[in-house]
Amino acid sequence: RLLFKCELLQRTGSFKIRGALNAVRSLVEDSERAGRELPRAVVTHSSGNHGQALACAAQAEGIPAYIVVPRTAPQCKQDAIRAYGATLVPCDPNDKSRAETASAVVQETGGVLVHPNQEPAVIAGQGTIALEVLEQAPQVNAVVVPVGGGGMVAGIAVAIKALRPDVKVFAAEPSNVDDCYQSKVRGELTPNLHPRDTIADAVKTNIGPNTWPIIRDLVDAVLTVSEEEIKRATWLVWERMKLLIEPTAGVGLAAVLSEQFQAVPWDVQNVCIVLCGGNVDLRSLTWLTDLSGKAE
Repeated sequence: RLLFKCELLQRTGSFKIRGALNAVRSLVEDSERAGRELPRAVVTHSSGNHGQALACAAQAEGIPAYIVVPRTAPQCKQDAIRAYGATLVPCDPNDKSRAETASAVVQETGGVLVHPNQEPAVIAGQGTIALEVLEQAPQVNAVVVPVGGGGMVAGIAVAIKALRPDVKVFAAEPSNVDDCYQSKVRGELTPNLHPRDTIADAVKTNIGPNTWPIIRDLVDAVLTVSEEEIKRATWLVWERMKLLIEPTAGVGLAAVLSEQFQAVPWDVQNVCIVLCGGNVDLRSLTWLTDLSGKAE
């Protein structure tokens, strides 16, 4: 039995608003307690969804936001970031360029860096997904979560293993960017130095030093899926569930439909899949015609 946590229906179109709001509100509360002025700005780097969320959260508190975004990020995400009043700063599409550009922006603006997945307040905010799942579906015995930088799966794993350690937590990622899987297999943080391309653009980034120990200790298994499996799972959700998820959100369902999941050594009858976002760039969906041709 499959249950779906529909984070695509969140404000800003993804789960990222949880962590962004928690981080920004924590900064505001810390400033108030210390009698300081609000931060001059908040800065982050993002493939798009965290950028939108941080821009929205900062706008609500009257704090300027600077979002470093890869030039290859979907145009719809870049447009949304600007619509929330943030300044968009382009960078090359790799982790090194993202981090270096964000660091330079922090120096220039005097702002505070809110990392998209390694910031503890962000990780904690994403963990509220698990609190709601356990309340809304107490019968659940497995949760499947797409993983990029690992903030969402780390937050969910912490909450679930504290409250219901019997519930299994699975991370799911594309085979083309399988650093989480490789790290889990090797028992040490193993970033993708030369990641391949993937349709799941929001999980191209690597897990990091704060999310890795949580994933290592609390995530039960990491499942990988092909580009074809991601496309077919996304198509299936669009057609059957009438939900416009982005392909990254299809990674979780693709993992559950895979032979790997059928072979897991646990009895998991009630599975919750996190549909993490719905910021789809419809102008870029050339793969739909390719997939349709194969189906015929």
